[in-house]
Amino acid sequence: MNFVLILYAIVVIGFTFRILLRNDLSPPARLAWFVVLMVLPGAGTVVYFLFGEDNIGKTGRAARAVIIDRIRTDASEFLGVASDIDALVDPLYRPAAQFSASINRFYPVAGNTAELMADADTTVQRMIADIDAATNHVHVLFYIWLDDRTGTGLAQALMRAAQRGVTCRAMADGMGSRGLIGTTLWQQMAQAGVELAVALPLNRPFRTMFFSRIDLRNHRKITVIDGTITYCGSRNSADPEFRVKPKYAPWVDIMVRVQGPVVAQNQLLFASDWIRATGKDLIPLAHPVAPLPGGFAAQIMGDGPTERHGATPQLFATALACARDRVTISTPYFVPDATVLDALCATAYRGVTVTLIFPRRNDSWIVAAASHSYYRRLLDAGCVIHEFNEGLLHAKTLTIDGQICLIGSSNLDLRSFDLNYENNILMHDAAITRDIAARQDDYIARSVPVDLKDVAAWPFYRTIWNNVVATIGPVL
Repeated sequence: MNFVLILYAIVVIGFTFRILLRNDLSPPARLAWFVVLMVLPGAGTVVYFLFGEDNIGKTGRAARAVIIDRIRTDASEFLGVASDIDALVDPLYRPAAQFSASINRFYPVAGNTAELMADADTTVQRMIADIDAATNHVHVLFYIWLDDRTGTGLAQALMRAAQRGVTCRAMADGMGSRGLIGTTLWQQMAQAGVELAVALPLNRPFRTMFFSRIDLRNHRKITVIDGTITYCGSRNSADPEFRVKPKYAPWVDIMVRVQGPVVAQNQLLFASDWIRATGKDLIPLAHPVAPLPGGFAAQIMGDGPTERHGATPQLFATALACARDRVTISTPYFVPDATVLDALCATAYRGVTVTLIFPRRNDSWIVAAASHSYYRRLLDAGCVIHEFNEGLLHAKTLTIDGQICLIGSSNLDLRSFDLNYENNILMHDAAITRDIAARQDDYIARSVPVDLKDVAAWPFYRTIWNNVVATIGPVL
């Protein structure tokens, strides 16, 4: 018995020193892990062993760095140049463009157009039509790919394209799409000539647990057709009914169909994941796209555990600091770090109208509780909160002053900030920003406002529970 206690003490002390030695952890994250280790004797060390280290291992990180360096060297013509920012971007919003470019060196490029998809059916119909019209190649990557109507329709379109000689490459995340990988539909795609890859596969779970984290995921949603069309937004390859969690349906998403030179940047982001998963080179496929008449400046931003720590929350904070009139954000998962929370409050305190739209019913009860713990502080600062009441609002949107907008796969939570590979597009254009703002207004019209009186009316045990969960928020 004494030996077991001594062994346990050595393990806890060892993990404690490991936590103290890590330079990538914020003080709140360190404190949260200490709470987990102390409150969950034994189990806390297991939890830290499985989920405490947000990296993909030294070998994986080095391999990713080689790929990114190769892209920056061999495909530099598609990345844009820093000197163009002054010419392409309004001076008020240049800091956002400059910071976004510092993450991947994807600078704003001119001559792009974007069309906001009306709804889920329209999105799938347009994607399938574009795939059916493809003449050279199609690249798709989804975090969640189901074998439902949407997922099957896209798979069949890829098979048709492959059978007429179009090179089709499809990639799905090993965890989010585990229900599809290995199914008859997945096998049919391979038999039809579609090249398949699994991002962050789960076929070696013990190696993953010992040298990485099993919940490091590729959360991106990328579609590129012939290098001239790309889709970007929050939609997975799944029906709005989202049969794996039907009681929260419909999933309400947002997607834009983009054409222009920025498509090459999304192509390179896909290529970086494909090379890592398969070892096969794709960088030569990127090719110049002529700027479209009347087009606007746009840039792709990709983030993940191999990028600079804190890049996404710092981008949001930088963008918020640019706002002069109004900011509207929708996100399904709101567990911000101090950078984002302070930026939201500071923006509201200086007189900018900050409107936040969250789902009223969240599919993650832990995230819901942590989110609610921030309501009072946000409302005290003057932020406006609405809770969407007609399904799970899954759209991740940011509009600023009716002039610039950001949409993509990133949530305002610590998973998106630290653990997931994400992709977003920053568009410097009033017209597409107005379209997305109008969609945000539609979300608000279907929402319930939350004010300080509502929060004050919560029973004390709910407040305690929210704050307890938020205390370990940095490790969620």
